Amino acid sequence: MNLRYSIFIILVLVCFTSCKTANSGKYTKTSLYKNEVFACYYHNKFNGRKTANGDTFSNNKLTAAHKSLNFGTKVKVTNIKNNKSVIVTINDRGPFTKGLEIDLSKKAFDAISHDKKAGKLHVKLELMND
Repeated sequence: MNLRYSIFIILVLVCFTSCKTANSGKYTKTSLYKNEVFACYYHNKFNGRKTANGDTFSNNKLTAAHKSLNFGTKVKVTNIKNNKSVIVTINDRGPFTKGLEIDLSKKAFDAISHDKKAGKLHVKLELMND
């Protein structure tokens, strides 16, 4: 019985020290990408259209467009005014309007907005690392 208990303890310790957990899709580390830039959101007319990476766009998903970040990159977008944040996945290119850094889905934009009538938000962008 004592030997079984010892083996169990060793296995638990080995698992905790060497196994990587999925962390339920949550990321623990971020690195600042850009501070004090502007974000806007997609118009509903883009729903159902293909994004640059081939996905079908939906304003009901947490996605975004960026001019240069790799597709699949997870970005934490924080509204500087109210400190609310959301994590989006880059799946498209844009925005192509001068002065805008990232184009969010409407769901992502609404999740961090301090004013539902706002057309753009002052945000901080952080790259998510696991």
